Amino acid sequence: MSVRNPATRPFLLASLGTALLAGALFLPGLPGAFLFDDIPNIVNNASIQIHSLSLGNLYTVLSTPQPSGSMRGLPTLSFALDYWRAGGVADPATFKTTNLLIHALTAFALAWLFRNLLAAARVPAQRAAWLAPALALAWAAHPLQVSSVLYAVQRLQTLGTLFLVLALLAYLKARQAQIAGRPARGGFLLTALLWALALNCKEDTVLLPAYTLALELTVLRFAAANARTSQRLKHGYLAATLVGIGTYVFWVIPHYWSSAPYPGRDFNSAERLLTEARVLCRYLWETLLPLPRHMPFYYDWIQPSRGLLHPWTTLPALLLIVGLLALAWRLRHRQPLLALGVFLFFSAHFITSNVIGLELAYEHRNHFALIGAVLAVGSLLAEAARRRHLPTRAQAGLCAALLLILCGATALRAHTWRSAVSLAQAATQAAPASPRAWIDLCVGYLQAGGGAQTRHNPYLDRAIAACEAGADANPETLNSLAVLIALKSLRGDVTPNDWARFQGRLRSARMSWDNARAPFVLSYYAGLGVAMDKAQVRQALDLLLQRTGASPERLIHVGYAVLDELKQPEQALPYFVRAIEASPPGDPLALTLAAELQENGYVAIAEKIRRLASERK
Repeated sequence: MSVRNPATRPFLLASLGTALLAGALFLPGLPGAFLFDDIPNIVNNASIQIHSLSLGNLYTVLSTPQPSGSMRGLPTLSFALDYWRAGGVADPATFKTTNLLIHALTAFALAWLFRNLLAAARVPAQRAAWLAPALALAWAAHPLQVSSVLYAVQRLQTLGTLFLVLALLAYLKARQAQIAGRPARGGFLLTALLWALALNCKEDTVLLPAYTLALELTVLRFAAANARTSQRLKHGYLAATLVGIGTYVFWVIPHYWSSAPYPGRDFNSAERLLTEARVLCRYLWETLLPLPRHMPFYYDWIQPSRGLLHPWTTLPALLLIVGLLALAWRLRHRQPLLALGVFLFFSAHFITSNVIGLELAYEHRNHFALIGAVLAVGSLLAEAARRRHLPTRAQAGLCAALLLILCGATALRAHTWRSAVSLAQAATQAAPASPRAWIDLCVGYLQAGGGAQTRHNPYLDRAIAACEAGADANPETLNSLAVLIALKSLRGDVTPNDWARFQGRLRSARMSWDNARAPFVLSYYAGLGVAMDKAQVRQALDLLLQRTGASPERLIHVGYAVLDELKQPEQALPYFVRAIEASPPGDPLALTLAAELQENGYVAIAEKIRRLASERK
């Protein structure tokens, strides 16, 4: 990336301009609010809440187990630095400003990656000099990126993408050196280092070898000045591919495959794979028609595919994906950039659209995949312009118009992220059947008025109306009904019919991860001091145990809800007793539980648990 060449300086300026614009487009989304996974990973994560900058504090951050997993040290460390930088508070604007910087840096690096890709594909240098920043801006300014950049916790994804882009650039430069007959060892070592950094951000960055294989199959074609080097590349990638296939077939599938529904989900492995075909096609639709109203942020309303024709769109979605991959394979030599884009897009979704029991859809999964989509669409447009014999100025004008549309759509969507209420309003309009969107709107109104502990909350009626709308919009949701009961209890007009409706739905609704939280939503508001019918809350907790199974962990969770939030120690004790009785002989659960209760000040209950433990010996 030398700037000594005079021809490089204009490109450097263009790349810097792309980076600045990439960051500026998201400014309307500040300050925003923390939401969903931000809460456990940032707001309630004591391990990142450092008040002074020292090596000891940073070591503690890196060595403490995190809610997001053990392989995400760099983003976690950056969260701690943001907390310290904000003056010892979890300030959304501070965290999201760092995300904007990461996005701008990625756009800058991506412009250079695209320039080298275009050069490798024999695109004239003068043409590549303006196409590369344009492609990078198309990636950075796509409205799908809003939920990756302005959702604070998705720094896990965006920081991983930054290091992946840098790793691909280093790999491409190393391979270009091999093709020219120059030493390339340093470039490969740099690639490995950058890949290690990417792996310390997000697990799906393990797919870098798939991306470099896509480069070899399309643009690079295993070329090298030395024939032996070329053969080594072919043999090495063949061996790595066979190892990857073997690992997938003999370890990944047996380890993650589930004929029964995944824990907390209402779909099994086969149903997930079928559903992901529809999800991938939705991603493609959102990519090609980037209207903010098509991007609801929450996708919990998507129903799993139960068969090839249930719903009927499942089979066409599968055929479309197979057709695109087959077309890319056929065109990999004639249209290498188009084929590369298709391979990158689908490779990037290989882990998240596979047999691991993740949620069905999230927009941030497209963060790296959009690089492939932009490359493929750009290649198609360039081919269309060539066949139409469009002058260069006309091509540049059309490109500028498309980029302007993308920038406008992204700025508009970013504006909806300026607050929790505005985001929830946009989400409920884009996905009226989304339970999470309605809950966010309900709670957003409540918090805007000061929360449940504020007397005469001015937004209480709006919050209740949002909960009622959410409960009516989706007959399977429980959380809207739970919050509705809590808020009507706060207002003083909850009825027996409200409780009967909730308990009836709790008996029949599918027990998703979200729905399993609903009884604890009731106990949470009781713990805040809302005058709840505690007998009804305990009934809901008992129903939950019937529906989800009375495991020792679940029983203890219920026991603590009754103890800490309902303030009923005598009613909590039976749950702890059942948990101990359900544990295997010799399990230290009873003594551990007694110690916890003793530490939290529940001395009498702790003593009863110890006696029970001694009787079981």
